[in-house]
Amino acid sequence: MASQASFVDFILDQLSGCDDVIAKKMFGEYALYMSGKMFALICDDQLFIKPTAAGRELLKTVTEAPPYPQAKPWYLIDTELLEDRDALSNLARTTAAALPLPKIKEKKAAKKRGTTEP
Repeated sequence: MASQASFVDFILDQLSGCDDVIAKKMFGEYALYMSGKMFALICDDQLFIKPTAAGRELLKTVTEAPPYPQAKPWYLIDTELLEDRDALSNLARTTAAALPLPKIKEKKAAKKRGTTEP
């Protein structure tokens, strides 16, 4: 079952205190990005946060579940936290800060340089 746009809009509204959060549709579900880093997934109208030590420390009690079949477990965010705008935003910022910047693939880097050679 694909996630509903209204749920995605709700999550984005809850995270409106964070800078630069966007949702990108992927296979009927959504990936959430902050400053270019994918930090969460919305699958079947549930929010999953990428696991990090910093996120675990904030959550204290963690429920882990795979966001889609054959996926590694992510942190499944419960309804209580979804309703707490400040705590959810803090978790999102903390998680994104703990993640590395994505690596630029060589083809994209070459295109930015204006050449196709590595």
